[in-house]
Amino acid sequence: MTRKQAWNIITLFCIMIFGFTIATLIKPPTARSETENRDLAQMPEISARTVLNGEFEADYEKYLTDQFVARDGWIGLKTAVERAMLRSESKDIYFAEDGYLIEKHTGSFTSDTAALNVRVLGQFAEMYQDQFGAGHMTFMVVPNAVDILRDKLPAYASPYDEEQYLAQVKETLPEGMWFDTAALLKEHSGEDIYYRTDHHWKTLAAFYVYQSWAQQQGYYVPSPEDFEIETVTDSFEGTIQSKLGIDTKKDSIELYHSKEDIFYTVQKNDGGETEYSIYDYTALDTKSKYNIFFGGNHALVRIGTRQNTGRRALVIKDSYAHCFVPFMLKEFDEIDVLDIRYYNQKLSDLIAQGEYTDLLFLYNASGFAEDTSISRLTY
Repeated sequence: MTRKQAWNIITLFCIMIFGFTIATLIKPPTARSETENRDLAQMPEISARTVLNGEFEADYEKYLTDQFVARDGWIGLKTAVERAMLRSESKDIYFAEDGYLIEKHTGSFTSDTAALNVRVLGQFAEMYQDQFGAGHMTFMVVPNAVDILRDKLPAYASPYDEEQYLAQVKETLPEGMWFDTAALLKEHSGEDIYYRTDHHWKTLAAFYVYQSWAQQQGYYVPSPEDFEIETVTDSFEGTIQSKLGIDTKKDSIELYHSKEDIFYTVQKNDGGETEYSIYDYTALDTKSKYNIFFGGNHALVRIGTRQNTGRRALVIKDSYAHCFVPFMLKEFDEIDVLDIRYYNQKLSDLIAQGEYTDLLFLYNASGFAEDTSISRLTY
């Protein structure tokens, strides 16, 4: 290589490095990534305190990472290269069979937060078991795809932390409160019960679990013939696909509309405008199509019906419950759907005032293990 060629390579390298950095600095910062469905880091404020304690440097590094010019394209290129090298995973995500992208959840179930959440959940159940009584408190911590769809995982995958963790959750709860969703979902593991590109279970999986739970509770047990099943989209790309930025097989989203005419009203965030549908069809025009259920997460959603059953339910949940709750409408006069992550008042006050007859706790396993808000259950 001649000296001139060497200098040309060095010059090109400098142009690429400094050019992209300058382009990143001068472009207007983007507030939110629709592809990744999250808010992006913004330019941190600089002060003597934040510089000296290292806070500014850490936040500035996050800012550059999130605001890097053409970021989505680089993410997709990196993943494409890894797949071309026949790697079986990227960013803690398995490239599984049949186009599934399955999160590993490495470390989620062995952290201090995960252990604390198990203890808090047991304390919460003991606090209220006398108030609700036998058969009226149910805890569902739903396994993720990595635990149920093991046949689709690459060779040498080891998704066993989650199974052991769920056993710990079951053990900490009083007798009769744990509902084993894992055993039921494993019976249907050959069916389309998880999204290929997203971390949620599909409505079909929620339907199977509701059927079994309804039978246990002595409610009406629905069959598929009780519903008009509407496929509202077949072009859904979820949160896992967004992390990798690659093209893959898209998902469909199904809604189960009861053929029985059930009147209900919906109020979001305790006193909001009255609505008459659980579903927000405008979400289908966005990246976050799963938000068709309830329009996404809210601190408190109050659903009122005219079923005259005498039952009022409190559902403490993450977004796995969003496609489960619609099946409950037939059996309750009121369903309060609470997301502890966004609820800023004391849960004990809500339970004291709510005149609830039943309580359902419904989370996905990794979401429960990682949620730093679980400690607020006992407040």
